[in-house]
Amino acid sequence: MKKTYPLLLIFLIICILVFTSFKFLSSHYIDAYILLFSNLFLLLMSLISVKIQEKGFKNKNPNFFIRSVIGSMMMKMFAIVTVIVIYVFSSGANFNKRAVFISLIFYLFYLATEVFTVMKMNKKQNA
Repeated sequence: MKKTYPLLLIFLIICILVFTSFKFLSSHYIDAYILLFSNLFLLLMSLISVKIQEKGFKNKNPNFFIRSVIGSMMMKMFAIVTVIVIYVFSSGANFNKRAVFISLIFYLFYLATEVFTVMKMNKKQNA
């Protein structure tokens, strides 16, 4: 559970920023609900990814860890692309490009935090 604290901290910071700047976002035609959904979705994807990579650390075979890292990255990328495609087709003319781009910036924050977390786990495993 301690491994997930940085991810949860990023989640809380983004939620607080979105909630406190709701009027600002709406005045700049950015859908805050899309930002909140993407924040929750990225948190869940990152938690699953860290769990998969943690299982890779526990295996004696180093190839298994490499496969777990690549597999978790592919899983996240396919899931993100799928959600974006579903949003594009379901929203039609109401597609909010700005919210999608901001959500991709959120992805970079989650990615950096996930890499930091996995590197900390790697030090503890004497790899």
